[in-house]
Amino acid sequence: MKPRVLIIVENLPVPFDRRVWSEATTLRAAGYEVSVICPGRRKTDAPHEIIEGIHIWRHPLPFEARGAAGYLLEYGTALFWEFVLSVKIWRARGFDIIQACNPPDLIFLVAAFWKILFRVRFVFDQHDIGPELYEAKFGRRDFFWKLLCMFERLSFALADVSIATNHSYREIAASRGRMTPENIFVVRSGPDLARVREMPADGRWRNGRKFLVAYVGVLGAQEGIDLLLESAVHLSRTRDRDDIQFVVMGGGPELANMRRLARALDLEDRVTFTGRVDDETLFTVLSTADVCVNPDRPNAMNDKSTMNKIMEYMALGKPIVQFDLTEGRFSAQGASLYARNTEPADFGDRIVELLDDPAKRHAMGALGRSRVREELAWEHEAPKLLVAYEAALAVGGMARPKKLAAAETASGTAIEQTRPVRVRAGGVERL
Repeated sequence: MKPRVLIIVENLPVPFDRRVWSEATTLRAAGYEVSVICPGRRKTDAPHEIIEGIHIWRHPLPFEARGAAGYLLEYGTALFWEFVLSVKIWRARGFDIIQACNPPDLIFLVAAFWKILFRVRFVFDQHDIGPELYEAKFGRRDFFWKLLCMFERLSFALADVSIATNHSYREIAASRGRMTPENIFVVRSGPDLARVREMPADGRWRNGRKFLVAYVGVLGAQEGIDLLLESAVHLSRTRDRDDIQFVVMGGGPELANMRRLARALDLEDRVTFTGRVDDETLFTVLSTADVCVNPDRPNAMNDKSTMNKIMEYMALGKPIVQFDLTEGRFSAQGASLYARNTEPADFGDRIVELLDDPAKRHAMGALGRSRVREELAWEHEAPKLLVAYEAALAVGGMARPKKLAAAETASGTAIEQTRPVRVRAGGVERL
């Protein structure tokens, strides 16, 4: 029997969630049967759909939460549907492992039912750090912050294996989560190079201007789009630059507020907000851009988090401007310039520094592209995911998928990739 996996994600729909989709397709290719529970964000989203052999069940979410009470209502609704659909999937296909992708750190409640009663293994895939995310959104450590700390701790306590997106998250799993280091695996959110593709430039996005600066991501309070708009004001009024167009791609709870702020700052003609876009539009804009930006507001959450947008910018050979955050600098290294934290004027000056130096833009872009292709792309992370799953299967003494076992027999490289490892700050130690 093939090992069967149920992945539960509440933050984004699938396959739109690029990390989850990469994980799901990697597991499917390795011989696992994969089911996914996720929200449906559009009326056209099918309740049940099979894509590339992966069964996707979607549940309704009536709104995007704002405020602590709103989040409790959203998460409560999601948990109800996740449990109902898990029962439906258990009857239809079954599952041996549940992988919970946070936020929120509440999916362990669904997993606990199946683990306690049916000995299903639990993999906690930590995409965000809940307490830091709450503090970034609301600026306080109150009762709800303490509640999130408790939920995070319980998620780690229940997990047989945890997956961290970087070494900062790994340290949290080991210290705050009190997990055994051997059960923590670092699997970065590297871009899938089969999906990230360069497109022909489309000058219409420049809106008649010489240069294009692009951003992609969810628009929330911690993403710092207001700081980006302030840097655009600085470029227009202080630096007298009328040759720069900004394109901001993505949806989220702050989209309407940012559009209003752009109008108030008289930036409507200089900043294009697209909302959520399809891949063709996304990669066309990024391919057209001269510089890509990440104005994430400096805080504990953003400092410790690896941002998918940085990886995609680099994969397309684009130079980057961002604030100086720990994981942002680790990912981009010399492919980015780093502005002084929370200083929009310096952020804007770094953009101009790149726009006025084509040779520097080219060199930084080439460095980023090389780093992604040689070190950070998903193809380098996929074997680490399979190692984590082998560790989870070993908890119950279950056999590995035949495809993976066959690959090991046929290829010494495959054997080396899937041998159990301990991930340390300095690299990978074979056991």
